[in-house]
Amino acid sequence: MKSITINGSQRESVGKKATKALRNAGQVPCVLYGGDKPVHFNSEELAFTHLVYTPNAHTVVIALENGEKYNAIVQDIQFHPVTDRILHIDFYQLFEDKEISMDIPLVYIGSSKGVKNGGVLRKNKRSLKVKALPANLPDFIEADITPLKIGSKLYITTLQNDAYKFMHPDNTVVCLVRRSRASVDAFDDEEEEAAAEAAEAAEVEATQE
Repeated sequence: MKSITINGSQRESVGKKATKALRNAGQVPCVLYGGDKPVHFNSEELAFTHLVYTPNAHTVVIALENGEKYNAIVQDIQFHPVTDRILHIDFYQLFEDKEISMDIPLVYIGSSKGVKNGGVLRKNKRSLKVKALPANLPDFIEADITPLKIGSKLYITTLQNDAYKFMHPDNTVVCLVRRSRASVDAFDDEEEEAAAEAAEAAEVEATQE
């Protein structure tokens, strides 16, 4: 998985006044959990642009001014309710030999047979939570919709991979192809035409007898 480096400074004071002063200076207060003790630090708000405002999943290298570095993932982000500015970010430290749970984006590939026939693709999931060692975390998960016909569903079991484990029930529907009004009308027309042809054939056969 791709990694983004965030340069920061360790915080000495974690009180409300100090936190407010940081935000006024364009800094985001952060906390790193998962280690022996929480690590409080801050970094420029602009440093999080490619980490927060993206559909992609990334791990993070937190590089502090004192030379310490930590591998981590984003655990929680607090936004201002009006301005949407980042108020606070919680990180969770990664260890090579310890599995971690993380939301991974889904990428839909292929061209569904059902959609070609007038069906509508319904995407139930935009991301999936997986559990794996940090080295096995994928950048994204591919879901091939090519085999899906009208009325077909793609279950999470189809996407299973030995490198990671899905944190969802086996009956989770990732996506499905629903019948649209247009496809229903087309289907009814085909049935009506087939019935008419069958009736004509039966009539001809009866006449010949």
